[in-house]
Amino acid sequence: MLIEARRSRLVLVDLQTRLYAAMTPSSPNFLARILLLARAAAALNVPALATRQYPRGLGPLLPGLAQALADSVPIFDKMTFSCCADSALGEALGGDRDQVLLAGIETHVCVLQTALDLKERGREVYVIADACASRAPEDHRQALERMGREGVRLASVESTVFEWLRDARHPHFRELACAIRDLPKMGPDS
Repeated sequence: MLIEARRSRLVLVDLQTRLYAAMTPSSPNFLARILLLARAAAALNVPALATRQYPRGLGPLLPGLAQALADSVPIFDKMTFSCCADSALGEALGGDRDQVLLAGIETHVCVLQTALDLKERGREVYVIADACASRAPEDHRQALERMGREGVRLASVESTVFEWLRDARHPHFRELACAIRDLPKMGPDS
């Protein structure tokens, strides 16, 4: 099943300053991928929302991300690990967009719980693996494996953008293809 822009909703999970500081050394590559995903969603009219887990303790959204999202993306504060367990967020994740794409931190906590809850609610869930991270690479890997076993689909930022575009004649193709080409390459510890 391909990811379709007209059916998608992007959820950026807990990309906050204190959490991000604890992530693995691939941070510059990781943030570049998140920003490209957000940029592509905006260009292709894919609705997005962002969450902040306990912002008083874990800080605000990353400054680069907060600037990129500006006022166009609603930001939800939560205390629950699963986005679905928060009533306002659960309502925001409803509607006619049946493909929900998740990116953020941490893969094995909030991303995993949200993905499994959404799957249980009948949504087609995609976790953008190279736009998710955990403090420990083993937690990230195990969470991706578990989600795959549970029927959550895994994708990359690049494959997602090209699936949203669908055609090299798309008006945003050149802009987004150039942005993908300019992404920092993922290294062995990225």
